[in-house]
Amino acid sequence: MNASNSELADLLHAERLAVETLYRAFSEQNPDLVDTVLAPDWEDIPLAPGQVSGPAGIKPIIRSFADAFPDGRIVIHDVIQTPGRIGVRAEISGTHRGELFGIAPTGKQVTFRLHEFHALDGKRITTTWHMEDWFGLFLQLGQFPTQS
Repeated sequence: MNASNSELADLLHAERLAVETLYRAFSEQNPDLVDTVLAPDWEDIPLAPGQVSGPAGIKPIIRSFADAFPDGRIVIHDVIQTPGRIGVRAEISGTHRGELFGIAPTGKQVTFRLHEFHALDGKRITTTWHMEDWFGLFLQLGQFPTQS
């Protein structure tokens, strides 16, 4: 059965709201926001070093982001959406005031790009494929994490 235009509009709105809420969790420094928008078996591809699967795995990353960039913000520039899929081009900005990947605070204002594709099951994100411009960030900070 085909969804009506109103049902489709409601679905697209709910999916977009889920993705926007994921980014708000970073900007508002509120990791618990992800509990409402990530599926219990959410896949984050690729996982960060030491990151566990599921919504619990992103919460320490959100906290680390907030510690490193207390004024950090994610601004969405473009969204491409079809039912069940959302592509995002965004930019992360903030002042480096806390340790990040072993790099001591520099006090530098930085911006770096983020590209993500999300799969959704209606109201929750089931999978996120992401790529951040870490190289660009480290160039702005003037150093790279040390290799261990």
